[in-house]
Amino acid sequence: MRRLLKWAGIGLILLLLGVAGLFAVAWAVTSRGMSRTYTVADAPLRVDANAGALARGRHLFDTRGCGDCHGPRGAGRVLIDDPGLGRIVPPNLTRSLRNPAYTDDALAAAIRHGIRPDGTPLLIMPSGEFADLSDADVAAVIAYIRTLPASDNDPGTSVVRPVGRVLYTLGKLPLLPAETIDHAPRERHAPPAAITPEYGRYIAQSCTGCHGANLAGGITLIPGKPASANLTPHPTGLGQWKEDEFLRLMHTGHRPDGTSVDPLMPWAVYNNMEEVELRAVWAYLRSIDPVAGRGQVAKR
Repeated sequence: MRRLLKWAGIGLILLLLGVAGLFAVAWAVTSRGMSRTYTVADAPLRVDANAGALARGRHLFDTRGCGDCHGPRGAGRVLIDDPGLGRIVPPNLTRSLRNPAYTDDALAAAIRHGIRPDGTPLLIMPSGEFADLSDADVAAVIAYIRTLPASDNDPGTSVVRPVGRVLYTLGKLPLLPAETIDHAPRERHAPPAAITPEYGRYIAQSCTGCHGANLAGGITLIPGKPASANLTPHPTGLGQWKEDEFLRLMHTGHRPDGTSVDPLMPWAVYNNMEEVELRAVWAYLRSIDPVAGRGQVAKR
């Protein structure tokens, strides 16, 4: 018995040392990632605050998830507060705009590249979804958010806790999207607004953060929550769906069988899209390669 207790004690010590070592490595890896700097060489942006641009900017703000994360008036909010994962706080944009470092080009870099004015990466900012947003659309968003009424709301700052650091180190948490974005300067143009796969692809970039670059889903954004659904035309995805069923879900949050999608799916945001946008997305989803889903089946 004494020998058994001895080896059990040694095993426990080794386990604790292993856990401590894992957390130490995770801390070092995340700290290095968060302190890395990036350089952006995009052409200077021209921002015009005319009525058309402001209307377009508001539409994009309301339909591409800006208001869903930062709040409907951009005043910031606590998005996630998990004791192990961390505290994710999209900031008060109206306060950020008071910082002279946030020029129009710096704001464009934050939106499309996920970096701050000093070049360090923003946390959880889904810039991969906006990396190919056209110059005109980025300029419209910037013009609009500069019109938002100033708010002194202080939702606090983001904090990455031990479990979040470990998940990031293991490649399971997209903590720093700037790491995976192509920062090379290039021209960006939006296709004409029409019910075409090309226009749908442009809009559906907003879906890639949750459903993956190939839209096959299987991504668990928050531990304990279901993995994202497969949006490809595969039998495990939207293969058996009809356009009217897809549109109904985007307007109501209900699947064809009457069940509700998980609250993580921001259908209420996409409900603000124009019909041409939603139908273009559907046209695009029907045009992509079918891929076997790795997560939950897109139930009918």
